[in-house]
Amino acid sequence: MKNYRYYEFVMAAFVTVLICSNLIGPAKIVQFDWLPFVFGAGVLFFPISYIFGDILTEVYGYARARRVIWAGFAGLAFASVMAAVVVWLPPAPFWENQKAYETAFGTTWRIAAASMFAYFCGEFANSFVLAKMKILTAGKWLWTRTIGSTIVGEAVDSTLFYPLAFYNSGLIPNDKLPAIMLAQFGLKVGVEVVFTPITYRIVGFLKRVENEDHYDRGTNFSPFSLKT
Repeated sequence: MKNYRYYEFVMAAFVTVLICSNLIGPAKIVQFDWLPFVFGAGVLFFPISYIFGDILTEVYGYARARRVIWAGFAGLAFASVMAAVVVWLPPAPFWENQKAYETAFGTTWRIAAASMFAYFCGEFANSFVLAKMKILTAGKWLWTRTIGSTIVGEAVDSTLFYPLAFYNSGLIPNDKLPAIMLAQFGLKVGVEVVFTPITYRIVGFLKRVENEDHYDRGTNFSPFSLKT
Protein backbone atom coordinates (compact mmCIF):
# COMPACT_ATOMS: atom_id res chain seq x y z
CA MET A 1 0.00 0.00 0.00
CA LYS A 2 1.30 3.44 -0.92
CA ASN A 3 2.29 5.59 2.05
CA TYR A 4 0.75 9.05 2.33
CA ARG A 5 1.81 11.96 4.50
CA TYR A 6 -1.61 13.39 5.34
CA TYR A 7 -4.16 10.63 4.79
CA GLU A 8 -4.35 9.72 8.50
CA PHE A 9 -4.77 13.38 9.48
CA VAL A 10 -7.68 13.84 7.09
CA MET A 11 -9.22 10.63 8.42
CA ALA A 12 -8.86 11.80 12.04
CA ALA A 13 -10.44 15.15 11.20
CA PHE A 14 -13.31 13.45 9.39
CA VAL A 15 -14.09 11.08 12.28
CA THR A 16 -13.83 13.85 14.90
CA VAL A 17 -16.23 16.15 13.08
CA LEU A 18 -18.62 13.28 12.41
CA ILE A 19 -18.85 12.14 16.04
CA CYS A 20 -19.13 15.62 17.53
CA SER A 21 -21.72 16.87 15.06
CA ASN A 22 -23.89 13.76 15.37
CA LEU A 23 -23.67 13.33 19.14
CA ILE A 24 -23.71 16.91 20.39
CA GLY A 25 -25.59 18.90 17.78
CA PRO A 26 -28.86 17.23 16.67
CA ALA A 27 -30.75 17.30 19.99
CA LYS A 28 -30.74 21.10 20.15
CA ILE A 29 -32.98 23.09 17.82
CA VAL A 30 -31.86 26.66 17.15
CA GLN A 31 -33.79 29.71 16.02
CA PHE A 32 -32.40 33.19 15.39
CA ASP A 33 -34.75 36.17 15.36
CA TRP A 34 -33.49 37.19 11.94
CA LEU A 35 -34.11 33.78 10.33
CA PRO A 36 -37.59 32.54 9.32
CA PHE A 37 -36.80 28.89 10.15
CA VAL A 38 -35.32 26.68 12.85
CA PHE A 39 -32.50 24.16 12.48
CA GLY A 40 -30.54 21.59 14.43
CA ALA A 41 -27.31 22.90 15.92
CA GLY A 42 -25.35 20.08 14.32
CA VAL A 43 -25.98 21.53 10.86
CA LEU A 44 -23.29 24.11 11.50
CA PHE A 45 -20.61 21.43 11.72
CA PHE A 46 -21.87 18.21 10.12
CA PRO A 47 -21.37 19.41 6.50
CA ILE A 48 -17.64 19.68 7.24
CA SER A 49 -17.55 15.87 7.34
CA TYR A 50 -18.91 15.84 3.78
CA ILE A 51 -16.20 18.28 2.75
CA PHE A 52 -13.57 15.92 4.14
CA GLY A 53 -15.35 13.06 2.38
CA ASP A 54 -15.12 14.96 -0.90
CA ILE A 55 -11.43 15.64 -0.34
CA LEU A 56 -10.72 12.00 0.46
CA THR A 57 -12.49 10.69 -2.64
CA GLU A 58 -11.08 13.38 -4.94
CA VAL A 59 -7.47 12.86 -3.88
CA TYR A 60 -7.19 9.28 -2.59
CA GLY A 61 -10.10 7.59 -4.36
CA TYR A 62 -13.33 5.87 -3.38
CA ALA A 63 -11.71 2.77 -1.86
CA ARG A 64 -9.62 4.72 0.65
CA ALA A 65 -12.53 7.04 1.41
CA ARG A 66 -14.61 3.91 2.08
CA ARG A 67 -12.18 2.83 4.82
CA VAL A 68 -12.53 6.24 6.46
CA ILE A 69 -16.32 6.06 6.27
CA TRP A 70 -16.23 2.74 8.10
CA ALA A 71 -13.84 4.18 10.69
CA GLY A 72 -16.33 6.98 11.29
CA PHE A 73 -19.16 4.47 11.56
CA ALA A 74 -17.26 2.52 14.22
CA GLY A 75 -16.39 5.68 16.15
CA LEU A 76 -19.98 6.89 16.14
CA ALA A 77 -21.20 3.47 17.29
CA PHE A 78 -18.79 3.49 20.23
CA ALA A 79 -19.74 7.06 21.19
CA SER A 80 -23.44 6.17 21.22
CA VAL A 81 -22.88 3.06 23.36
CA MET A 82 -20.72 5.03 25.77
CA ALA A 83 -23.32 7.79 26.09
CA ALA A 84 -26.09 5.25 26.76
CA VAL A 85 -24.04 3.52 29.46
CA VAL A 86 -23.09 6.80 31.14
CA VAL A 87 -26.74 7.91 31.24
CA TRP A 88 -27.77 4.53 32.66
CA LEU A 89 -25.20 4.50 35.48
CA PRO A 90 -26.80 5.49 38.83
CA PRO A 91 -25.79 9.01 39.90
CA ALA A 92 -24.22 9.77 43.28
CA PRO A 93 -26.73 11.18 45.83
CA PHE A 94 -25.01 14.58 45.84
CA TRP A 95 -24.82 14.88 42.04
CA GLU A 96 -27.82 16.93 40.90
CA ASN A 97 -27.30 17.01 37.14
CA GLN A 98 -28.81 13.67 36.16
CA LYS A 99 -31.99 15.22 34.71
CA ALA A 100 -30.02 17.65 32.59
CA TYR A 101 -27.76 14.83 31.45
CA GLU A 102 -30.74 12.68 30.49
CA THR A 103 -32.28 15.60 28.59
CA ALA A 104 -29.08 16.09 26.58
CA PHE A 105 -28.15 12.44 26.02
CA GLY A 106 -31.16 10.36 27.07
CA THR A 107 -32.34 9.80 23.49
CA THR A 108 -28.83 9.35 22.15
CA TRP A 109 -29.44 5.71 21.24
CA ARG A 110 -32.21 6.68 18.80
CA ILE A 111 -30.41 9.74 17.45
CA ALA A 112 -27.16 7.80 17.06
CA ALA A 113 -28.86 4.85 15.34
CA ALA A 114 -30.60 7.22 12.92
CA SER A 115 -27.35 9.13 12.42
CA MET A 116 -25.38 5.99 11.65
CA PHE A 117 -27.89 4.69 9.12
CA ALA A 118 -28.37 8.08 7.43
CA TYR A 119 -24.65 8.76 7.51
CA PHE A 120 -23.86 5.35 6.02
CA CYS A 121 -26.25 5.87 3.11
CA GLY A 122 -25.55 9.56 2.58
CA GLU A 123 -21.76 9.43 2.78
CA PHE A 124 -21.46 6.48 0.43
CA ALA A 125 -23.85 8.18 -2.00
CA ASN A 126 -21.72 11.33 -1.80
CA SER A 127 -18.46 9.46 -2.41
CA PHE A 128 -19.91 7.35 -5.23
CA VAL A 129 -21.35 10.36 -7.09
CA LEU A 130 -18.11 12.34 -6.76
CA ALA A 131 -15.99 9.42 -7.99
CA LYS A 132 -18.22 8.89 -11.03
CA MET A 133 -18.45 12.61 -11.80
CA LYS A 134 -14.65 12.92 -11.69
CA ILE A 135 -14.39 10.39 -14.51
CA LEU A 136 -17.21 12.01 -16.49
CA THR A 137 -15.62 15.48 -16.18
CA ALA A 138 -12.08 14.15 -16.78
CA GLY A 139 -10.99 15.76 -13.53
CA LYS A 140 -12.16 19.25 -14.54
CA TRP A 141 -14.59 21.56 -12.74
CA LEU A 142 -14.02 20.30 -9.20
CA TRP A 143 -16.83 22.50 -7.89
CA THR A 144 -19.42 20.62 -9.95
CA ARG A 145 -18.67 17.31 -8.28
CA THR A 146 -18.10 18.60 -4.74
CA ILE A 147 -21.40 20.48 -4.76
CA GLY A 148 -23.24 17.92 -6.91
CA SER A 149 -22.21 14.98 -4.75
CA THR A 150 -23.10 16.92 -1.61
CA ILE A 151 -26.58 17.67 -2.92
CA VAL A 152 -27.16 13.94 -3.41
CA GLY A 153 -25.51 12.84 -0.17
CA GLU A 154 -27.12 15.47 2.03
CA ALA A 155 -30.54 14.84 0.48
CA VAL A 156 -30.24 11.15 1.36
CA ASP A 157 -28.91 11.92 4.85
CA SER A 158 -31.52 14.52 5.79
CA THR A 159 -34.43 12.53 4.36
CA LEU A 160 -33.47 9.48 6.41
CA PHE A 161 -32.16 11.06 9.61
CA TYR A 162 -34.95 13.33 10.79
CA PRO A 163 -37.91 10.95 10.55
CA LEU A 164 -35.88 8.10 12.09
CA ALA A 165 -34.48 10.27 14.90
CA PHE A 166 -37.40 12.49 15.81
CA TYR A 167 -40.74 11.17 14.49
CA ASN A 168 -43.07 10.77 17.49
CA SER A 169 -40.11 11.45 19.79
CA GLY A 170 -41.65 14.40 21.58
CA LEU A 171 -38.55 16.48 20.85
CA ILE A 172 -39.76 17.95 17.55
CA PRO A 173 -43.45 18.19 16.52
CA ASN A 174 -44.13 15.87 13.61
CA ASP A 175 -45.62 18.67 11.52
CA LYS A 176 -42.39 20.66 11.88
CA LEU A 177 -40.14 17.90 10.56
CA PRO A 178 -40.50 18.60 6.81
CA ALA A 179 -39.62 22.28 7.24
CA ILE A 180 -36.64 21.43 9.45
CA MET A 181 -35.44 18.79 6.99
CA LEU A 182 -35.64 21.27 4.11
CA ALA A 183 -33.86 23.96 6.12
CA GLN A 184 -31.15 21.48 7.14
CA PHE A 185 -30.62 20.39 3.56
CA GLY A 186 -30.35 23.95 2.31
CA LEU A 187 -27.93 24.97 5.05
CA LYS A 188 -25.73 21.90 4.55
CA VAL A 189 -25.42 22.49 0.81
CA GLY A 190 -24.84 26.17 1.51
CA VAL A 191 -21.91 25.33 3.78
CA GLU A 192 -20.39 23.24 0.97
CA VAL A 193 -20.76 26.14 -1.46
CA VAL A 194 -19.19 28.64 0.96
CA PHE A 195 -16.26 26.31 1.67
CA THR A 196 -15.58 25.63 -2.03
CA PRO A 197 -12.54 27.98 -2.26
CA ILE A 198 -11.03 26.30 0.82
CA THR A 199 -11.77 22.87 -0.63
CA TYR A 200 -9.91 23.85 -3.80
CA ARG A 201 -6.86 24.90 -1.79
CA ILE A 202 -6.79 21.74 0.34
CA VAL A 203 -7.31 19.44 -2.65
CA GLY A 204 -4.60 21.20 -4.63
CA PHE A 205 -2.18 21.03 -1.71
CA LEU A 206 -2.80 17.34 -1.06
CA LYS A 207 -2.51 16.37 -4.71
CA ARG A 208 0.89 18.07 -4.87
CA VAL A 209 2.43 16.77 -1.65
CA GLU A 210 0.94 13.28 -1.92
CA ASN A 211 1.63 13.02 -5.66
CA GLU A 212 -1.83 11.49 -5.99
CA ASP A 213 -4.91 12.27 -8.07
CA HIS A 214 -6.89 9.06 -8.10
CA TYR A 215 -9.47 8.12 -10.73
CA ASP A 216 -11.83 5.28 -9.83
CA ARG A 217 -11.70 3.32 -13.05
CA GLY A 218 -12.35 -0.35 -12.36
CA THR A 219 -13.05 0.29 -8.68
CA ASN A 220 -15.26 -2.06 -6.70
CA PHE A 221 -17.92 0.33 -5.37
CA SER A 222 -19.44 -2.08 -2.88
CA PRO A 223 -19.71 -0.27 0.50
CA PHE A 224 -19.04 -3.55 2.32
CA SER A 225 -15.41 -3.99 1.30
CA LEU A 226 -12.35 -2.54 3.02
CA LYS A 227 -9.90 -3.33 0.23
CA THR A 228 -7.98 -0.49 -1.36
